[in-house]
Amino acid sequence: MDQTNERTPPEAGPVPAPVQMDERQASTYAMFCHLSAMAVWVGIPFGNIIGPLVLWLIKKDDHPFIDEQGREALNFQINVTLAMIVSGLLCIILIGLPMLLAVVVVGFIFTIVGAVRAASGEHYRYPVGIRFIP
Repeated sequence: MDQTNERTPPEAGPVPAPVQMDERQASTYAMFCHLSAMAVWVGIPFGNIIGPLVLWLIKKDDHPFIDEQGREALNFQINVTLAMIVSGLLCIILIGLPMLLAVVVVGFIFTIVGAVRAASGEHYRYPVGIRFIP
């Protein structure tokens, strides 16, 4: 009786093909990349950065449109956060209060515009800001 301890590896099944995402699904995820920045409005600290970052990291490899729009949303929200910090510091000399209000309003409006444009499949670039993530 042959007592070898050799085991044969189990047979591998077929490898599933990657799921192809259609344009409508891609534009929906791109819209959510923009809208996830609204997480800050429900009390999540730095939710305007965390929301787009998480969604972009999860979905960026699924479709190039999601990668592009997620990067745009993240770059814009980093700019908004930096502008809010600067405006908050300038509140000491009272000039920061109108600036802070302007940053909040412009950030909210541009985020909604970006979400609407992404939902319709348009390649939207925010008109202001520094591109931190190329």
